[in-house]
Amino acid sequence: MKAIRVAALVLCGLCAAALAQAQELKKIKIGYPAVSYNQIHIWVAKEAGLFRKYGLDADVVFFRGGGMATQALVAGDPPIVNIGTVVLAGLQGYDVVLIGSSESTYNYSVVARPATAKLEQLKGKRLGVSGFGSASHTAALILLKKFHLEPNKDVMLVVSGPTPDRLAAMESNRIDATILTPSETPRARKQGFIEIFDMLDLGIEVQGNGFATSRTFIRNQRETALSALKGYVESIHYIHKNRDETKKIVAQYLRTADAEALEATYTAFVKTVAKRPYPTLKGIQYLLDDLAVKNPQAKTAKPEQFVDLSLLQQLEKEGFFAEMAKRYP
Repeated sequence: MKAIRVAALVLCGLCAAALAQAQELKKIKIGYPAVSYNQIHIWVAKEAGLFRKYGLDADVVFFRGGGMATQALVAGDPPIVNIGTVVLAGLQGYDVVLIGSSESTYNYSVVARPATAKLEQLKGKRLGVSGFGSASHTAALILLKKFHLEPNKDVMLVVSGPTPDRLAAMESNRIDATILTPSETPRARKQGFIEIFDMLDLGIEVQGNGFATSRTFIRNQRETALSALKGYVESIHYIHKNRDETKKIVAQYLRTADAEALEATYTAFVKTVAKRPYPTLKGIQYLLDDLAVKNPQAKTAKPEQFVDLSLLQQLEKEGFFAEMAKRYP
């Protein structure tokens, strides 16, 4: 009987300890706007327990495109999202800044119906984007400018939603082409569409998706923002070192077991995402120069106003990156 009482006390103690640990975790929502290679470190940080490791009970929330994710960030729910729309939102006066980055170039492809065999043949046709102000929309504007095609005159830009919706729109002949990431192009090829241009061939440095929050959130909850960034950074290192485990997690979020799609997603990430994920000021300036043609605010804006590098710099100073290099050699 005594042994039973002792066992019960031990069990209660363990339960209490587990409950106390759970209570110590800070709940937070972290958003992402696409099911794509440039978001997988958000998923891995969640599923591999890396947000939890730094004291966060993170709920990762999907938004249908960068525009909706940006609106949610501006409203403060969630307080952190991984988006490619910070510059546009900042120019509109919203309190949004990048504290980390997962893209310094556009690793996207233009995929089209078979009748459109090359990019120049897009003239007079419809190019689908996830939403106005989204990363795919910005990429489309840059692409058309490079090929001397005027948006909504030479090529009609059509808001068509996330990738599954855009592929369905191509199947039903509502759009003629769209812009996809490496995670999505294998599926498009299997549906009979063709890849007509790789945007990496443009050779431009441009700020794409990144870990975004507000200066208000950093000021009021700096430690929480720092903890989220630690999970974000360690996830990048984890992915580089753990191919199979990463692909298992990616399969859950892509909802596919397609080996080609999983490998393309993994390869694109490790090829393009830096282990020291600093936003690119040069890439932000590229966006500002491009936007300045039609946006007066962009002419006088400085890249520094769209970033807060203090958190990454704090991690550098505290030896966090050196620790990651040792842990994931």
